[in-house]
Formats: sequence, structure tokens, C-alpha cells
Amino acid sequence: MTKKNKALLVLQDGTVFEGRSFGYSGESSGEVVFNTSLTGYQEILTDPSYCGQIVTMTYPMIGNYGINADDVESDKAQVAGFIIKEYSDTYSNFRAEMSLADYLIQNKIVAMEGLDTRALVRHIRVQGAMPGVISTTDLDVKRLKKRAQNLSSLHGVDLVKEVTCSKPYTWKKGTFRPSWVSKKKSDKKITPKRVIAYDFGVKKNILRNLVDLNCEVKVVPATTPAKKILEEAPDGVFLSNGPGDPSAVDYAIKNVKELVGKVPIFGICLGHQILGLARGAETFKLKFGHRGGNQPVKNLETGKVEITAQNHGFAITEDSLDLAGQLTHLHLNDQTVAGFADPKKKLFGVQYHPEASPGPHDSHYLFKKFRNMMDNKE
Repeated sequence: MTKKNKALLVLQDGTVFEGRSFGYSGESSGEVVFNTSLTGYQEILTDPSYCGQIVTMTYPMIGNYGINADDVESDKAQVAGFIIKEYSDTYSNFRAEMSLADYLIQNKIVAMEGLDTRALVRHIRVQGAMPGVISTTDLDVKRLKKRAQNLSSLHGVDLVKEVTCSKPYTWKKGTFRPSWVSKKKSDKKITPKRVIAYDFGVKKNILRNLVDLNCEVKVVPATTPAKKILEEAPDGVFLSNGPGDPSAVDYAIKNVKELVGKVPIFGICLGHQILGLARGAETFKLKFGHRGGNQPVKNLETGKVEITAQNHGFAITEDSLDLAGQLTHLHLNDQTVAGFADPKKKLFGVQYHPEASPGPHDSHYLFKKFRNMMDNKE
């Protein structure tokens, strides 16, 4: 290993990992977390929920299918840094347009490979997710340790303001299908429903799934007052995923409080947490969070177990859920709240990602549930 391509990761507790740079040359900091998905690194990199975080992939080889223009969840890479075990210089995929390394350099994302990611993940699982510094330019361990020690956690941090849109826009694209796959035939008998989606860091595939169900989707900034939403008389309001501490997004909690009972509401991930807080529930920070495409969730209404995609570091406290609604879904790894609903108020939320991207499609039915709620069928 030469000094030119050497890279260091220094955690807040002083733990040091050495590897090689394969992305943008520089220095970055953020909360160091891990994702257990086997594929989908492009979607993960562009997920706004990862704003402020350095993501470690547990799968050992990353980059073998390159980067394409379709599998993105936002307009740019959102992570603060990227860590993998082994980077594949050779990529092969019929849609690939560039290598992962070129994409990271283009988006100025500091990345490193060659370190023991298994040891890093085990450390995070025992000690908890914590801030860290990743650098390819300053390799002085003492200086990096000092900077890492001065980093703050995500408690009380509003990262939504960093990723939300600046002005409203309309979304019209459905889910992606290759050119040789026949498109779904739209049912013209289904009346379009107008949905206003709060952008707390929304993933594009969520919007695509809403369009697939013949919804006319308007995306609005996170600070949009409830009064303006109600003036447009939408058929439903969607609360998106996003980064950071939900309790810090006080303006969103206030707006959702004013919307409850006046329009059907569906929340995913951060949107689920904000909906819970608006209803009187409380949230807490998980030790190392749930991030990956293989998280087991039990649907308490049907008894079925869904394998789900998840990406969050906070969760709703079950003891406080009584005010918000009824527990509907339970995370089977640690028995945390994965979903709740209040049919009388026409609202529900889930802690996981039914749109997948990446991940399994076990939970796609939730978009249909939202559509049925707007159609007064639930």
C-alpha cells in the first residue's frame, strides 16, 4: 500500500481502520453505520435518508455492475462517505454507464476499501453507531482522533432541511421497466387521486409507486404549512422518508397535527415517526439502527412475516404508542415498532420501505392500502 492511496477511518472512540482510497480524494465526517443489503449500492448512495452518514456495506465485493442513470433515488449521491471491503475495478451490466469509482469522484464522495469491514461492523454492533472521520488527505492519526472526538451525534439534528426540495413540483413517472418488458395496462376506470407528498428526503421509487396506482403526485417542501395543503383539497397526504432525528423536525410535527382527521395520511420511515410524534408518541435512537434489505417484520393483522428493506436510526417507543394508534407491524429482530394505524382518523405508517429499491417486494400492498383509504374502501 502506498501513501498516495492510503485512507484512514477514525471513530469517535479512537478506533482506527486503515484502507485504500477509491473515490474522491479528501476528508469527510458523519455517523458511521452499516447496511446489510447484497446489492443496490447505487440506490443506497442516492437515498436522502443517508444524509450525514458514512455507510459501510457488509457484502464483501461492491461495484461489479457499475452505475446507470435509472437506479437512483435522488438527483445526487447523499452519503457523507462510503466504506467497502473490496472494490471491483471491472463492472459488467447492460445498463452500466460508468464505474462506481468514477461516480463517487463525480459526486465528491470520499470512499475507502481494503479494511476489515467485518471487524468494523462488529465494533458498531457492540459500541453503537458513532461519528467518525474518513480521510485520504490528512493521515495524521492524532489530528483525526481530535476531530472525531469533537463531532456531535444526530440527536436533535434536523437534517431534513438539507435534503428537502426548495419548491413544489409534480411527479409523473411510474416504476422503471426495461424497453422489452410490456408496460402495465392502466385501468382508465380508476379515478385519479390527488396526493400531496411532504418531501423530508423522499425516494423516487416511492413516488413511482404512487403514480402506478393512478395518483397525481405533487411534492412539496418539508416546511409547507398545513393550511396550504388543505386549501388544495388533496385526496391524501404522504409523509416521506428522510434523515436525522424526527423530534428535531418540529415544524413538520406541527403541520401533521393540523392535518390528522382531515385527510388520509400515509407515512414511511421518518414520515412514520413524525406521524407518531404528531399523535403524542415518543421516539428514541436505536443502538445501531436497521439498515438493509433483509429485515423481518410481522404483520400483526394477518400474521404474515414480511422481509423488508429498512434504513433508520430512530424508532417509536412502543409504550407511548397508545395515543398514536394501534400497533400493526413488529420488527422481529428486536421487537421494535414497525407500523401503526388509526382507521378512524384514516392514517397509518410503517417504519420500513415498501417501495424497496433495493430490497424485496413483500410490502408493496401498503401503497394499495393507501389508495383504498383514499377511495373510502378501508
